Amino acid sequence: MTLSLSGVSRAFGGVRAVDDATFTVADGEVHGLIGPNGAGKTTLLNLISGLLQPTDGTIELDGRRIDRLPPHRIAALGISRTYQNIRLFAGLSAADNVVVGQHLRRHAPFWRRLLLLPAARREERAAREAAEAGLARVGLRERARLQAFSLSYGEQRRVEIARALASQPRLLVLDEPTAGMNPGEAASVGRLVREVAKEGRAVLLIEHNVRLVMELCDRITVLNFGKVIARGTPQEIGKDPAVVAAYLGDGT
Repeated sequence: MTLSLSGVSRAFGGVRAVDDATFTVADGEVHGLIGPNGAGKTTLLNLISGLLQPTDGTIELDGRRIDRLPPHRIAALGISRTYQNIRLFAGLSAADNVVVGQHLRRHAPFWRRLLLLPAARREERAAREAAEAGLARVGLRERARLQAFSLSYGEQRRVEIARALASQPRLLVLDEPTAGMNPGEAASVGRLVREVAKEGRAVLLIEHNVRLVMELCDRITVLNFGKVIARGTPQEIGKDPAVVAAYLGDGT
């Protein structure tokens, strides 16, 4: 699986939130997307997942254009994501939220589930078991039956990750997954991301914890004012003068 962006731009009136972005994300790769606040990172994720459409440029998945597809079609092709602002169903349990993430993999039609026919009941049991396994993977098995609103901010983040993984995506897109987490929780998420990549999935990661990005990512793309100002390995990015200036100022 290869995600390719070529000359992607998105304008809001006279403001180009993303300006001529070009990069690729491949199978088994953790690809970091970093930049100062307002650089256009989340806008770019919204373009990839179909919540927005580019003003210019193309987005392709394995050579197929996806930049004019609606979000549900893009999800069905194997792209799953989390959000900068948590989007759980607050009144549902953690497990129920993860079950929701399996909807693309469910086969029993609604009427079978409504009538509780045997095949639908079996599928429901399997979905519950998979949801609990997904929560265990993010360290939340014992919280499975708690309502989402009663979980801590960091725990809600981990439920979102479990829900995104429930569809078994080819590309996992994470928007600030460790926000609100303590160092131990953030390190645990980092290990999970590496496991996901080792399974052959691609990961595209926005993260403000630059140290974690440098430790975790195979390649990094840096945005500033909507433009790609650097691409490369963590070692290359850490030495790039344009990146240092974007984060720390040019000293003038």
